[in-house]
Amino acid sequence: MTTEAEEKALRYRRAQSVTRAEEITAKENKARKLQADRPCHKPRDSLFSWSSEFNNFTGLVNWGFLMLTIGGLRLCLENFLKYGILVNPIEWIIVLTGYNEGQSQQYPSVILLIFSVVPTVVSLIIEKAISVDILSQKLGMTLQISNIIFLISLPVAVLHFRSQDFSFVGITTVCMIYLILFLKLWSYCHTNYWCRNSLRSKSSKNKLRRQSLSAPNYNELMNAEHEQCLDDEKNIATATPGLVQYPDNLNLKDLLYFLFAPTLCYELNFPRTTRIRKRFLIKRLIEVVFGVNLVMALFQQWMIPSVTNTVDQFSEMNMVKMAERLLKLAVPNHLIWLCFFYLSFHSFLNLMGELLHFADRNFYNDWWNANNIAVFWSSWNRPVHMWAVRHVYIPITEKGYGKSNAAIVVFIISAFFHEYLVSVPLQMFRIWAFLGMMAQPPLSVISRLAEVKLGPRWGNIIVWSSLILGQPLAIMMYYHDYALAHLNVKV
Repeated sequence: MTTEAEEKALRYRRAQSVTRAEEITAKENKARKLQADRPCHKPRDSLFSWSSEFNNFTGLVNWGFLMLTIGGLRLCLENFLKYGILVNPIEWIIVLTGYNEGQSQQYPSVILLIFSVVPTVVSLIIEKAISVDILSQKLGMTLQISNIIFLISLPVAVLHFRSQDFSFVGITTVCMIYLILFLKLWSYCHTNYWCRNSLRSKSSKNKLRRQSLSAPNYNELMNAEHEQCLDDEKNIATATPGLVQYPDNLNLKDLLYFLFAPTLCYELNFPRTTRIRKRFLIKRLIEVVFGVNLVMALFQQWMIPSVTNTVDQFSEMNMVKMAERLLKLAVPNHLIWLCFFYLSFHSFLNLMGELLHFADRNFYNDWWNANNIAVFWSSWNRPVHMWAVRHVYIPITEKGYGKSNAAIVVFIISAFFHEYLVSVPLQMFRIWAFLGMMAQPPLSVISRLAEVKLGPRWGNIIVWSSLILGQPLAIMMYYHDYALAHLNVKV
């Protein structure tokens, strides 16, 4: 074993040898240039080597897009030749109305959507009653919790008794809207609870101060304190002109604005823009109209045939055929998912934000560059992420629980609602979506290890692989179970 002095000497000799080699190379290059053979070579790395520091791959990106386009066109032609033209825009009305042909009550989904106004107004009435002390804080919060639980449970109960009246897309739309309302009303009640507690804590502090005043100077001190309170209120009003204060926010106009605003987190005063950009608005409107038609066409022409052909292979448990079906389904599913992301988080939410002068347009971050699963989930759906952090994660940590426990609770809630959006419309309870979401924490650890040990690129590859392969696998399992339960498919 070498001593510390020997190790220092060894490092010194190595440093000297490197410096000496560089000097020899420089002298050799200078001497070569002076020769008459006209040398044309010099020390250089290949462009694909990391040490070359070359980063302009625009041509390869263009080539990749061209190959994807050619492959997509080939798949389109193959689909048309095999199935014919399946696109029928007349049938797309079920997306908006939930129309179910042959039933006496033909638009039950529209009726449920209209009825969602009732629990919304009830929530406002309860908040108003708490603010004026008609209801106690404890009773009011109990009623609010019961109201939002009723809201999220209503589609389940109605579908249980009248399942034959609903189309699949119609009840899916209802469940999505009711879930969004559930999250918004949760935030509305929670935020008003914070404001109410803050107002009462200030009032109790002032009361304690008055009780602590001595008797001889009581009147003088009370007058001075009253004048100080008036001065403070004037200063706040001067510093924040036009800002709404609790409980002045408890009105129907304020609640309706929040329900239509592109956010899940309630505030008394949202940041507002000063004008509507007409050109920007028209672009987003065109994108929404075109995007809806594109997604429905891809779903009807490409997705449905690919899904229906997976039942036999999945039932036979033939791993090779299952892998082939999975890879074939992954392409249309991922394309539709990407289109749906752009349509929802960029086109539609920006459209609503522009119409409502809503200034916070941070609906997504660069999730495509996420180097691990945790970064992806905090980037791709910012409204849900902010809601989870604000109303679940931070309140749990403020109670003294650890961050890991709070994160697990967030994933459990997310897993429950993912399962809700799938199992309720399919009218069967399975746990594939729930298990898929609960697999995200361990997968996040794996992707993080890959990022640290192998580099950020491998972490990003794991993120993309989970998106491309995880979703179609879940779809195959759900459709297999649905076909056996509802379509009388025999395997």
